[in-house]
Amino acid sequence: MRNFLVPSLLLILQLAALAAAQGSSNSTSPWKTLSGDAPLVIARGGFSGLFPDSSSAAYGVALSTSVPNVVLWCDVQLTKDNSGICSPDVNLQNSSDIAYVFKNKNKNYLINGVPTSGWFSVDFTLDDLANVVLTQGIYSRSNRFDGNVFQILTVQNVSQQLRPPGLWLNIQHDAFFRQHNLSMRSFVLSVSRIVIVDYISSPEVNFLGSIYARIKPSKTKLVFRFLTVEEIEPLTNQTYGSLLKNLTFVKTFASGILVPKSYIWPEDASQYLLPHTSVVLDAHKEGLEVFAANFVNDFPLSYNYSYDPVAEYLNYVDNGVFSVDGVLSDFPITPSEAIECFSHIGKNDSGQAKPLVISHNGAGGDYPGCTDLAYKSAISDGADVIDCPVQMTNDGIPFCLSSINLIDSTNVAQSSFSNLSTTIPEIQERSGIFTFSLTWNEIQGLTPEISSPFSQFLMYRNPKFKNAGNFLTLPDFLALAKNTTVPRVLIKIEVKCSLPCRDAQGLGVTDAVLDALSKAGYDNQTAKKVMIQSTNSSVLLKFKEKNNYELVYEVDENIRDALNSTVEEIKSFAHSVVMQLWKSTHMLWKLEIDGVITDFPKTAASYKKNRCLGLGTKTPPYMQPVLPGSLLQVIVNESLPPAEAPYPVLTESDVSEPPLPSVTKKAPTSESSGGVAAPTPTSRNGQPKIAACVFLSNLAIVATSLLLL
Repeated sequence: MRNFLVPSLLLILQLAALAAAQGSSNSTSPWKTLSGDAPLVIARGGFSGLFPDSSSAAYGVALSTSVPNVVLWCDVQLTKDNSGICSPDVNLQNSSDIAYVFKNKNKNYLINGVPTSGWFSVDFTLDDLANVVLTQGIYSRSNRFDGNVFQILTVQNVSQQLRPPGLWLNIQHDAFFRQHNLSMRSFVLSVSRIVIVDYISSPEVNFLGSIYARIKPSKTKLVFRFLTVEEIEPLTNQTYGSLLKNLTFVKTFASGILVPKSYIWPEDASQYLLPHTSVVLDAHKEGLEVFAANFVNDFPLSYNYSYDPVAEYLNYVDNGVFSVDGVLSDFPITPSEAIECFSHIGKNDSGQAKPLVISHNGAGGDYPGCTDLAYKSAISDGADVIDCPVQMTNDGIPFCLSSINLIDSTNVAQSSFSNLSTTIPEIQERSGIFTFSLTWNEIQGLTPEISSPFSQFLMYRNPKFKNAGNFLTLPDFLALAKNTTVPRVLIKIEVKCSLPCRDAQGLGVTDAVLDALSKAGYDNQTAKKVMIQSTNSSVLLKFKEKNNYELVYEVDENIRDALNSTVEEIKSFAHSVVMQLWKSTHMLWKLEIDGVITDFPKTAASYKKNRCLGLGTKTPPYMQPVLPGSLLQVIVNESLPPAEAPYPVLTESDVSEPPLPSVTKKAPTSESSGGVAAPTPTSRNGQPKIAACVFLSNLAIVATSLLLL
């Protein structure tokens, strides 16, 4: 027998024994499952969200990164010689290279009444499939692991070589196999005498009924799988939606049900959650366990979850009303975290981790950035710092906005001010309508727009509130912050100047910020800390005399290192530094950074509270960061991404800026709709040169603040 395990995964397969079998419900348990035990994590095809479904790597990594009692799921298909293999579909073309190995061997069959063309397990023996390689069947997922020659595993391979704590066999097409004179019933009963099978599921009443009397419920649980509500169950000729109303009947041949997650928490047409159904409570009353399916991390979730898959799992296992008895996931590491680390944590529980949660344009992932709604949400979500990127209007009003270009966050391009579009190369290469071209009253009349940086992938942010909220002046922002328990405010001032160096349109943003802070009483108080952030050292030097302000220098480029002399130079004008780190949230905690900047402060705040922090060597595998380069070891050379040139080293010249000159307020030059003309100072060669300062927001969703002093 060949060993199908990837050698690099062998050392990670040592696991704790399966938790004790579920007993009677425990009224003192925090879990509202039928038994009172924690819900099961069921790995569909292993870690199939990353590796080819049902491959040795998918199963191995699922075992090594999930809860100790994780259950491995195998979709069983029968071969021509009645061998049971693990493959997500009876049509092997969907998850392997069989079309290349057996060219012109495709067939046409009716699958559940639907004509289907492909390469089917019933036409090949197990030996025929020896040279067939498993591949990633979902094209939106990475295929870089396909070159590892992952061979098809039998049920016996999975059980005897991997020795999982739990094994779940799913029988999806018993009727189809019977049409080809193959007996799934005989196979399942036979294999159950050889290996321990903990769960058997099927959407076919006839199949579960045929094995019910031969399966010991104390050893193997039978689970009726519900398909979509409109599909017809072949024996009863009823829709699955109708069968859901007759759980007493289901109880006669099964001990549990497996339902799509939408049966429990349905969504409306706009991908927002509707009230939960009574499915779980009704099934528990009948003594049926409930398992929920279709959990993935890489398909758009309901907007209610703010793109946080942990939040979705918690809604099924820890909502205060019910808990499903298990979840079926392509990414078993995530429900492992949700169940073991994030469940049963109160909103007012204190955080265990040190990093500050710093908002990015408020809760800019849930509402239009820098609006009152975004800031109020960030405060409610548990942000430690709320931020205001300061821009200036034509009439000298400092206000909070993510970009100096109004096109980036408002409907200005569709407004009567669209004729003010211009190109200022020192601000950006593309044309824009800039904040200094409109008065504050005119900007107040614009409609905010939520940022959706991944809209090209059809991933949008909270469309129901995409135009909600009102922009705030800097004084309004400071007043809002002062009346909350948020301990810090962060003011961002971004300046990139040409010679002669002037603030855009002659409006002194640094002076405006100093004036607003003073008038708001932040000069002579210690209750709320003020952080001033900029990529320009001269801006920070202007604030240095204010001893109660923390100065934050932002490195606005990717670097691999910084010279010691550069660090010393930064320490001469800043207390801390921000740099972009494109890492996972877990990696940020591992680096022991002092703060994270995020569009979704609620997610970051929840990580600070989870129970799996501070455990040192006892930290469970599902809360440990992926080590850099570890997955590259499981990719063959031909599939490795190309090497990138090393990032530069940060030098003293990169952080030194000329002093900011004094700024004289200019009277606005009238244009249509209150617009103003850009100033045109001359350069040293006498040619006209546009002078402007850029007031930018931090573009990184996740960044770190490393304390220097």
